[in-house]
This record gives sequence, C-alpha cells and structure tokens, in this order.
Amino acid sequence: MNFNRIKFAIILLLSCIILSEVMAIETPEYTLIKKENGFEIRKYEPMIIATTQVQSEYRNATSIGFRRIANYIFGGNATGMNIEMTAPVLTNTPDSQEIYEIQFVMPSEHSMKDLPKPNTDNVSIKRVNLGKTAVLRFGGWATRDRASHYKNELRDLLYANGYKTNKAYMVAQYNSPWAIPPFRKNEIIVQID
Repeated sequence: MNFNRIKFAIILLLSCIILSEVMAIETPEYTLIKKENGFEIRKYEPMIIATTQVQSEYRNATSIGFRRIANYIFGGNATGMNIEMTAPVLTNTPDSQEIYEIQFVMPSEHSMKDLPKPNTDNVSIKRVNLGKTAVLRFGGWATRDRASHYKNELRDLLYANGYKTNKAYMVAQYNSPWAIPPFRKNEIIVQID
C-alpha cells in the first residue's frame, strides 16, 4: 500500500515537472546583477505591456483586470489578433486605496506599431522600462495578506542593505490559476536607485 502511494506521488511530481516544461511561456528579459541574502538585483530590458486599472478589493481587482486584458489578447482588439500569453501577470501590491493596475507583458516579437488597439477604453498598451529592480521570490498563492507580507519582507531587506526604492511594489504571478500551491512562483518586484 505505501509503495503504491510513493509510486503515485513520484508519477504526479514528474508529470507536473514535465507539464511545466512543455507549457513554458515567454517571460521578460533581464540580467541578474547580484544575488543578495533573500533577494536578487536585476536589470530588466524595456517591454510592452497591456494594462488596466481597477478599483476594488485586491482579489476582485486582479480577477477583473485579468479578464479585461485576457479579452484583449484573445482577440478583443481592433484586428481580432490573438496574442500569445506571457508571464508574469503584474499587479501593484495591496494598499489602502484599493486601486490596482494589472499588466500583461506582451510577447517580445511585437512592437507598439503592430499591436492592435484594444476594443475597450479601459485597456491600454504602453512601453515600460523597469530598469534596475529588487526581486523577492515566494511560492503558494499571492493573496492580499501574503503579497503584503512579502512586500514588507523585501522592504525590510532593502532597508537593511542600504537600497532605496523609487516606485511602487508589484506582485508578479507566473502560473495559471490551476497550478497548485507547491508549484506556484510569485515575486515581489520594485524599482531601485
């Protein structure tokens, strides 16, 4: 009986690993500058994002924002173009104002010129340059409480190491909603001086 459970667990684990490799999607390009104790310093290349702003509580806002931009990339645009999904989905970290900007990174093969206009006014396309960032990785679900906890952890690590931030903290979620917590990858990202 124990042997069958172990065998099942191994097969499940290998399936998840293989599936994650098969379903690999594009992520933004960056250079790892330095690994610190508990976080990384990266320099991101400029990228194009589709973005929307939602005023609601964190979970609801991220869901509404995700659906708006998913509609855009799955043909809800001026030309009906389907655009490949990338990772991560970016959101500013929870705050008391409850106004969230949800962003999808556009595939690097596209330019501002060839991306179609969204069919709705609440989605826009823009070029951003995160530049030098500090990044803290965490697993599990990126709930309001967990995102706030890891934001505070990164803030404290940056302060202790003499780094200064110059923008809002963001939550980066890399996985589909069906990925189970032990296999989820999330990050807190903030631009630094």
